[in-house]
Amino acid sequence: MDKTHNLKLQDENWTVNGECRILLSGNSFVADTSGALYWPVEDTLIIADLHFEKGSSLARKGVHLPPYDTRATLVRLGEVIAKYEPARVVALGDSLHDLEAADRIQADDLERLKALQENRKWVWITGNHDPEIPSKLGGEVTDVLPIGRIKFRHEPVKGPVVHEIAGHLHPVAKISQRSRVLRRRCFVSNGARLVLPAFGAFTGGLNVLDDAFAPLFSGGSMFIWMIGSSDIFPIAPRQLLSD
Repeated sequence: MDKTHNLKLQDENWTVNGECRILLSGNSFVADTSGALYWPVEDTLIIADLHFEKGSSLARKGVHLPPYDTRATLVRLGEVIAKYEPARVVALGDSLHDLEAADRIQADDLERLKALQENRKWVWITGNHDPEIPSKLGGEVTDVLPIGRIKFRHEPVKGPVVHEIAGHLHPVAKISQRSRVLRRRCFVSNGARLVLPAFGAFTGGLNVLDDAFAPLFSGGSMFIWMIGSSDIFPIAPRQLLSD
């Protein structure tokens, strides 16, 4: 892939071929329909809330779902890594659904993960579901990762903040279009902070109009990019519907 096609730093936000350019604190990022974010200048791919082994966790509670969510998530992650070929991958916390999840990951899925980590830097940011990351998963572990002026963390800091990229909230947008109601994962930003959608196969979503987002985007300053089946669409706040 020719990575230079994303470096349109003088242009306005654009959406094309399943990618959307998002500006944050003077930096240019590419949002992908997978839910991943790519930072061309730093050759870094960012993903949030993988929730490996959520299926097996639910099975323990009597909720029976196909036990292949970790594999499905890794396959999708492999596809987006092959697309951008990043030198670094940053996972924004809650990569594991619980403290025992790493012990339930199948051996072949661990091998898939190790293959994705080859020849690149891999950083796990800890989250509320995974305050510890076992060494068997490889990579580096930290609570907060600063790259330049941007700070990467799992849970957004409440109140006004700048230069922040986080996950945790699993944002989704709900709109009405052509007599249909659509509820899809989305990226949400105010130009100073950005919250990524959840990447994991079994992860749900929280409506961006929920009270949990209010402390982060006070004053109604909110930009939404809704993920469609093959493209990303900018959504005006006036189009949003509550659940």
